[in-house]
Amino acid sequence: MTSITSGSVSSPADRRGGHSSPLASPLAGIFAFWRHFFARAFDPYRPELHYMRGPGPAWHAKHMATSRLHSS
Repeated sequence: MTSITSGSVSSPADRRGGHSSPLASPLAGIFAFWRHFFARAFDPYRPELHYMRGPGPAWHAKHMATSRLHSS
């Protein structure tokens, strides 16, 4: 049986001795938001462009030829 334990993770401010400005946390949050926003907004991968949206022209050409034979 495996058990998981958690430890305390220190932040960079804690490693520097705790001398951070009161604006460091809000600015870090704002920068993180914009960094994430730009990473998502300008991500070149767009999976919706790669999904099929139905039968293509080759399928229609093949099935139109067989449907003409059955309808005559």
